[in-house]
Amino acid sequence: MNKTKFPLLPSFFAIALFVGVAQWTMPQSLHGQDTTVTTEGAAAEAEAAPAGGEKSLIDMFNAGGWAMYPLGLLSISGFGLIVYNFMAVKPGPILKTDVAIEIDKALQTADVETAKKLCEDNPAPMTNIIGAGLVRVDTNNFDPEQVKEAVEEASAEELASPYILINYLSVVGSLSPMVGLLGTVSGMVKAFNVIEAEGAGSAQALAGNISEALITTATGMIVGIPAMFFFFFFKNRYGKITSRVGRMVGDLQFTLATALKNR
Repeated sequence: MNKTKFPLLPSFFAIALFVGVAQWTMPQSLHGQDTTVTTEGAAAEAEAAPAGGEKSLIDMFNAGGWAMYPLGLLSISGFGLIVYNFMAVKPGPILKTDVAIEIDKALQTADVETAKKLCEDNPAPMTNIIGAGLVRVDTNNFDPEQVKEAVEEASAEELASPYILINYLSVVGSLSPMVGLLGTVSGMVKAFNVIEAEGAGSAQALAGNISEALITTATGMIVGIPAMFFFFFFKNRYGKITSRVGRMVGDLQFTLATALKNR
């Protein structure tokens, strides 16, 4: 039996790589542009800047400290997993309904060899499960219990594989707030160290450390909340698909048993 592979897995890595490169090159290019600004241009930008002193995303990333780097990696992974699962967790790649119809026609005439060939030529969780059951079919001495056991064993293996990358979204959703909280603790420790060394009068140093703490907390939530939402979204979608797998496999078993009985 051919175990189902991840046909779209290269797409996930390509998406993650693209987002990662964009995240690292954009700040560098913008930093390079900033160094070429003349004194007059800087003064003009200062006059045009909002009175509230708003920061850009890059400024906030830099202000967030070390925790922003693992959070950046988690955000890239989460985005890539979401895009990948949108492409992979669909009925078509898992069920192969058109192939299942052809297998059903072959089993109606008890043509087990043709059904096996269809399963081998069209690997997918559905066809691999059916193929595992057909391997134990003896047309001269048909034992439905052996076929059922083979189908159950294959189902446990085949249906677990596509769920792995769905489950990683839960990991991203759980780790992101924790990393953000760790960054928050780190920023507050720095703030108290400043108070201990310089007193409460060093407002600028305190503001920078407190800003680091709050930015990492917010970033952890921003990364974690969508990851957990899409984890449950894809989990429910995949649950519906696996329910259809069980029903379709049961129907094909019944078709084969009926054909062999009436032969």
